[in-house]
Amino acid sequence: MAHLLTRALFTLLLLLAPLVPCSAGLQLADLPRIAGDHPGKSGVYLLEKGEQSLLARAWLVEQARRSIDVQYFIWSTDNIGTLSSEALLRAAERGIKVRIIVDDLLIDAEAETLLSLAAHPNVQIRIYNPMHSVGVSFWRRAWGLVSDFRASNQRMHDKSVIYDGTAAITGGRNMADEYYDHDQEYNFRDRDVLLGGPVVQRMQQSFEQFWDHPLSVPLERLLADEQSNLSTRQVDAYRVWLHGYAKDPANFAPEVRDALARMASDAPAMIAAMRWTDVRFISDQPGKNPGHEGLGGGGNTTRSLVELIAGSRRSITIQSPYLVMPEGGLALFSDLIRRGVQVRIVTNSLASTDNLQAYSGYAKQRDALLAAGLEIYEFKHDAPIARELMTRPVPPTREPPLFAIHAKSLVVDDRIAYIGTFNLDPRSANLNTEVGVVIHDAGIARQLRQAIERDMQPENSWRAGADNAENGGGIRKRVKLWFWELMPLEPLL
Repeated sequence: MAHLLTRALFTLLLLLAPLVPCSAGLQLADLPRIAGDHPGKSGVYLLEKGEQSLLARAWLVEQARRSIDVQYFIWSTDNIGTLSSEALLRAAERGIKVRIIVDDLLIDAEAETLLSLAAHPNVQIRIYNPMHSVGVSFWRRAWGLVSDFRASNQRMHDKSVIYDGTAAITGGRNMADEYYDHDQEYNFRDRDVLLGGPVVQRMQQSFEQFWDHPLSVPLERLLADEQSNLSTRQVDAYRVWLHGYAKDPANFAPEVRDALARMASDAPAMIAAMRWTDVRFISDQPGKNPGHEGLGGGGNTTRSLVELIAGSRRSITIQSPYLVMPEGGLALFSDLIRRGVQVRIVTNSLASTDNLQAYSGYAKQRDALLAAGLEIYEFKHDAPIARELMTRPVPPTREPPLFAIHAKSLVVDDRIAYIGTFNLDPRSANLNTEVGVVIHDAGIARQLRQAIERDMQPENSWRAGADNAENGGGIRKRVKLWFWELMPLEPLL
């Protein structure tokens, strides 16, 4: 059911969006004019719901007239990933220049699929740090792990899309079903932000830095043999299949028609509702750091966020799917608490987590974190807030999908907000490149803090140390957790 609704959403949007008259609302082309009314300020609109974030992306793809630059850690070949590829191909066929950088670690697409998409003259694809998947044999992968373990573990965790150099989206969502509330078994509570104004120029500079870096390798270089054997007929057949997949008329549903009817006003309304304020984009350089410190070393985002947190005077509110304190993290928070700063963190419970390895690191630290005075809330797998955030209907014959935190957000003193890709763990601190926006605005900070606080409410989260926070994990998960707790994995978590 989920994939039918998803497919129909994109189908209707792509078929009918050109028919929406200009009078229906603002367009992407209007954004520079609006930004001109707020000199030096950037526009911000929080995207809390998965379907809202998905449709915003689809609308912006349709609105783009010059370029679309895409940077993702995960791009799956499920329904969302496939339909997003089709939308970008349609844009390329309209003459839009499309550039894509995807991290190599979790790519699941076949070589023929990738090359057929990249065969369009307006589409370029580069693979970041290709040591695991694209064009890499088993033996080369194994040798990479042995010969340069750090490099094998250094990934591009960035998630951003830039449209015409004018609007951008960044945040926690990758390109896969579960990030947009369309997986039938497991979905994420995530958060993105729609941006306009000067901050987009800084994001563009970061993208160019990654695009030009030797770690971002052109797809054709990695798959030269496969490309030489790829025929024009195969490329044409793939494109026909991809367009047909998105246009299948059998998948139209009343709920989808309702969503499209709202889209002509909802997407432009996001631009109209942007809050124009001071926004700083923070990002790591390709490679994160020189690697001289092995699995340590920090990075630009780490330093920026440590500085932000250290400057708190009253309160810090954090949402992170994983909670494994990097070196120095516990001392930093302990010092703040001794100075009277309230520190609250909501993370996944054993019942909701999708990453037992990371949870094992947290489980080993939890007593020390609580003893230091941190208030920790563990998100329930069946949190009622899911029914509000997941707008698509769940058939009465099916169990609701599990729901887990994936949002990475921070509020300091109700005056500064951070939204991005940075998890509170050693991997984000030292190994993975990360991005995000620091928003100096009390209104946005309060809005974000209130959203995180709702996830902390007793119906949605257990209070660690006060409740049975591992209730609902199940015996199998507990046994697996016990195994992972025996492993010295902390630097990699």
